[in-house]
Amino acid sequence: MAHNAELLVGAKALVGEGPIWDVREQKLIWVDIAGKKLHFFDPASGNDHVIELEQMPGTVVLRKSGGLMLAVENGFAAFDPATAKLDIWSDPEADKPQNRFNDGKCDPAGRFWAGTMPYDASKPSGSLYCLEPSRTVRHMFDGVSCSNGIAWSGDAKTMYYIDTMTRGIDAFDFDLTHGEIRNRRKIVTIPEEAGFPDGMTIDTENNLWVGHWGGARVSCWDPHSGKELERIELPVSQVTACWFGGANLDELYITTAREGMDASALAEQPLAGGLFRAKPGPRGREAAAYGG
Repeated sequence: MAHNAELLVGAKALVGEGPIWDVREQKLIWVDIAGKKLHFFDPASGNDHVIELEQMPGTVVLRKSGGLMLAVENGFAAFDPATAKLDIWSDPEADKPQNRFNDGKCDPAGRFWAGTMPYDASKPSGSLYCLEPSRTVRHMFDGVSCSNGIAWSGDAKTMYYIDTMTRGIDAFDFDLTHGEIRNRRKIVTIPEEAGFPDGMTIDTENNLWVGHWGGARVSCWDPHSGKELERIELPVSQVTACWFGGANLDELYITTAREGMDASALAEQPLAGGLFRAKPGPRGREAAAYGG
């Protein structure tokens, strides 16, 4: 079944990404990576507050002790929205100036997982990292071209992961107690005509929702059968990520991008880079926060 989405903010983001719902504030937080911006969207008022950043933010997560955590170009960082102070904790790829951090999320135990990619996504020089609540950073694996969506099953026994250039979704057996992963296998293959898989979230029925870069859609997949279940069609081609929000966590917020589009493409897709919302039926889960 196909659904449609409504435009909420004509943000014209270069690379809108990383949406996450803050249940404390009842707001959506999202980033514009290439624009170096952090957005706070309040659906009650329609206001989208923007904070300019010093570095490209690959993703944003909540922090249990207050404030936010970011994965920016040069590593894991704490961020205080009240003062706009960015405090970089660890740069595990200081020796790789050709790479930057991209997408990531927190697991149910409060670990912050985020991966890297080369700026031009031309070769698999990136890696996936895990920031423990103790601030220790662990290198999980390398060989990544464009580290993207990540999610955990409701029982926390499976971790799902996207390296965009592989055109698929992988699953790992997940050990929540120790934060270990094993038995990597591909469970979904995205057809070439559907673009590339980008950011991802999971609903309470354990189905995966994926943004399609170059595919003008968000798709929903059954991770057990590998079959597509639902589709949300958008009037822009570069769909990047999605997250369930709203008072009942049943509104799917969708980020998009306009980077690399020429004048002709932008004339055809004037809403590119906007923030959209759909209501496909399922509910999402409350976002896990960083425990450190």
